[in-house]
Amino acid sequence: MERKISLAYLTVPGITPVDEIRMAAELGYDYTSIRTIPMGQPGEPQVCLEKDPELFKEIRQTLKDCDMKLLDIELVRVREDLPIDYRRAFECGAELGATEILSSVWTENKNFAVEAYGKICEQAAEFGMNVNFEFPIVSGVKTLEDAAKIQDQVGAKNLKLLMDMIYCHWDQVTPEMIEAYGKERFGLIHLCDCPKIWKATELVKVVREGREYCGLGEANLKALLKALPENPCSIELPNKKYIEQYGAKGHAENCLKYARKLFAELDLPDLLQTA
Repeated sequence: MERKISLAYLTVPGITPVDEIRMAAELGYDYTSIRTIPMGQPGEPQVCLEKDPELFKEIRQTLKDCDMKLLDIELVRVREDLPIDYRRAFECGAELGATEILSSVWTENKNFAVEAYGKICEQAAEFGMNVNFEFPIVSGVKTLEDAAKIQDQVGAKNLKLLMDMIYCHWDQVTPEMIEAYGKERFGLIHLCDCPKIWKATELVKVVREGREYCGLGEANLKALLKALPENPCSIELPNKKYIEQYGAKGHAENCLKYARKLFAELDLPDLLQTA
């Protein structure tokens, strides 16, 4: 079965949701993943659909016109000074067809994170949505182990662990670790590779503008993907150099090409076992 692939917002940062939907459709992506909960990042469109009904209508019509599906919305950040009530944002996302929400923790207060996720997961459940909990190396929860502990404490069936390949690589996640946790705990997968040469002092730069095409970096993508459930994958692969070289659309096209090649290789028989 061919894996379903989505185009994540951060792959082409600064793009509007309407343009992203059109780009994903033109390039042959199965889904798109858009940022509808603004983060206040400079140079990025601050999209807040519950406060912009005209944009909501335009996005809904564009999805229909392009025959494109919305996979997820982002980004719910868990932090003491940020909101906990996201019902209207979730409602808008669900009305557009999204079933998934992206989230991460940006506080060291794990008790607060557990309490906040309990409320956020309840809100998401009202709209039949899953909350996908990521553990970025630059955030307040940096490891799979710590994310899984919070998932256990929250105890919500719709709280899933989001596996971003670059963070899995840096956290030294192994297929055996994934199997020990159980596939039912995992949700969306973020596809990208870790560049073979990078500076430890430039983690944020690598995360936001230096990720590598799948199969060209140093992460053991095939082993991790074989261990994970065959859930939809969202390509989150920002790379400033590639966008300058190929253009935003050309970069997004390359992202899909390398991802498809990776999955095609995953489906090949293991020659060592069949020899």
